[in-house]
Amino acid sequence: MFVSGFTFVRNAVKFDYPVKESILSLLPLVDELIVCLGNSDDTTADLIQSINSPKIKIVSSVWDDSLREGGRVLAVETDKALAAVSPQADWCIYLQADEVIHENDYLVIRAAMEEFKSDPKVEGLLFNYIHFYGSYHYVGNSRKWYRHEVRIIRNDRKIHSYKDAQGFRKDDRPLKVKKIKARIFHYGWVKNPAHQTEKQKSFHRLWHSDEKVKAKVKEELFDYSEIDSLEEFTSTHPAPMKIRIENMDWVFYYDTRQNKLSFKNKILQFVEKQTGKRLFEYRNYRVI
Repeated sequence: MFVSGFTFVRNAVKFDYPVKESILSLLPLVDELIVCLGNSDDTTADLIQSINSPKIKIVSSVWDDSLREGGRVLAVETDKALAAVSPQADWCIYLQADEVIHENDYLVIRAAMEEFKSDPKVEGLLFNYIHFYGSYHYVGNSRKWYRHEVRIIRNDRKIHSYKDAQGFRKDDRPLKVKKIKARIFHYGWVKNPAHQTEKQKSFHRLWHSDEKVKAKVKEELFDYSEIDSLEEFTSTHPAPMKIRIENMDWVFYYDTRQNKLSFKNKILQFVEKQTGKRLFEYRNYRVI
């Protein structure tokens, strides 16, 4: 079985993305790793090259900053990386620059790829998500956070990244997937408040005009307290995150006894906790 990894990145140093940790977490699972390296104005290229793995293959890219409709440029860059994977790949594992895989899940992931390798009905594998917010000690537990997403796809040239690169589609339909007991650790909402503000400005430019970006992001330091509900994280982080977590240079505390959920969302969250089902959940995949 041949497995390709693929990702894209731009200005990871400037916006403090844990892309090195992301790549390090992916390397043990893949035979090659395609990094679509966007035109950065920081030392992202040096950071990627410092990993110094023979598995890494860098594809240079120039982002089309005029693509501001629904974050479309993110899907375009994802597809560039996907197009560069080896034709011999059976599966392709995708991570974004703020996503990390835990080493405790490697065996589960590899076993699933082996199990479904010869079953063409299975077009992808669905992961559970853990969304960290404010610090490495809290995770989002409200309906605003998506619970699952496809991060392994079959090497099929008809499969493409969808909308803002949240997931994938084939012939404009959701992929048929199997859910596996493996996790994606998402750290996009954990960084120094100053870096988070700059990241938010850059992120919003993928959707909005510069005038709207200024209206949406006003603070010099991002205010993490404006969140509806969090819970403490009591498990372990992926090993590549150890140094980054030790070097955390800001303080964020959240009283998990409080929440700012609307009455409607309190009811929906209660139903979810009782039944395990999330009503009206958006799914860009079909579990088979």
